[in-house]
Amino acid sequence: MIIVGLLEEIFMARILIIDDSPSQLYGMQKIVEKLGHETILTEDGKEGIQIAREQLPDLILMDVVMPDLNGFQATRKISKDERTAHIPIIIVTTKKLETDRVWGLRQGAKEYLVKPVTEKSLKDVLSKHLS
Repeated sequence: MIIVGLLEEIFMARILIIDDSPSQLYGMQKIVEKLGHETILTEDGKEGIQIAREQLPDLILMDVVMPDLNGFQATRKISKDERTAHIPIIIVTTKKLETDRVWGLRQGAKEYLVKPVTEKSLKDVLSKHLS
């Protein structure tokens, strides 16, 4: 039993979730924690950049439509900063146009998911980028 607990700790990742919608934030948090990962939450793009620099999470789930600093801008800042460029960013948004997806990937996102996300889609993307 001790070995299993140690293995779970080894594979547990810290995921930063940035979304200005409390219900979306809570929903993604529940899924991520159910999958065995730790979450760090913020409703603000600027604060998300600061948290990414200070805590260096293993992965970031990023909303796009947020006041002040949108997710595209925050993604670009995180992915261009040498301290945080290694952190995979997954955009999770209601913006479903192909031009939005292409733009998000050009800003440095590794994946682009359209809300509402399913537990399976989140699990698949986390498995892909955390392995």
